[in-house]
Amino acid sequence: MSRLRDVPLSALDLATVTTATDARTALKHTRELAQYVERLGFTRFWLAEHHNMPGVASSSPAILIGHVADATTTLRVGSGGVMLPNHPPLVVAEQFGTLSALHPGRIDLGIGRAPGTDQRTAQALRRTTGPLSVDDFPQQLSELTGYFNGTEELNAMPAEGNKPDVFLLGSSGYSAQVAGLLGLPFAFAHHFSAENTLPALALYRERFRPSERLAKPYALVCVSVILADTDEHARRIAGPGALAWVKLRSGRPGPLATDQEAADYPFTDVERLIFEDRIASQVIGSPKTVEAELERLLEDTRADELMVTTMVAEQSDRLRSYELLAELTGRSTVQGSSERVKTEV
Repeated sequence: MSRLRDVPLSALDLATVTTATDARTALKHTRELAQYVERLGFTRFWLAEHHNMPGVASSSPAILIGHVADATTTLRVGSGGVMLPNHPPLVVAEQFGTLSALHPGRIDLGIGRAPGTDQRTAQALRRTTGPLSVDDFPQQLSELTGYFNGTEELNAMPAEGNKPDVFLLGSSGYSAQVAGLLGLPFAFAHHFSAENTLPALALYRERFRPSERLAKPYALVCVSVILADTDEHARRIAGPGALAWVKLRSGRPGPLATDQEAADYPFTDVERLIFEDRIASQVIGSPKTVEAELERLLEDTRADELMVTTMVAEQSDRLRSYELLAELTGRSTVQGSSERVKTEV
């Protein structure tokens, strides 16, 4: 039996800026992608939070969520995620209460405890020059949920009565334990922490306590997938994303390279090792290749939901990748080719 055809399929997007585009184009592409995957039968569309990264326009997920939710009708739209240490819980409750009031039953609030940026930028976000710590994350999370439940002294209008579905995001055992103890669904970042996936999911299930929200554990696994009609083309269009990882690791983040720029990049020996390691951590190839790898991943993780992120330079390649994924998982297909999908911001 194919688990790939049975589990819900969702998408994570970063509104990627390339050397050939700008932020406005990236945001247009995000909206276009959301409309496209909705028509393909996807369940959720999440937006990331990253700061001080020239190649990522998704720095304000709450605003982008409203933009995408307005452009779609059935797709659940959410944050993947809001980095809670960067924000006052009161503000997050007000923002997502407003989104939930405007789009009832369609908003997800994925919460993370990492800053999503470098230390200097994190200090600018929090307006502090003191040492940064995530040790108060459980208290922040409790305060945030209290606003939605009406148990805090302050009234975070219109949060009470307009609660989004809350997910806890993580890439380690710490978040897995917190999600389990609180009885929350857990979204694991396999796309950049693959070595921790199985231990973290095991810990989540071991520590899980039933809650008002969940009677049993619910694990969402996010994986980087790049699909093309051939293995060779998939490998080529995966180059810019892997190169971006190399530059990020060396403290040189920038816009996503084009396919040709990535192919022509003069790698050092160390950079080549990082590049190949990044390629190996993703699911890349033709439908036949990708299907086998995703089936294996679902069997190993026992994930309840699969979320996919696809970092490629060309929007047509991104849309085609999601189209092929929908086809191999037995979901509905869009009328017409991916190259003819056009929307306006």
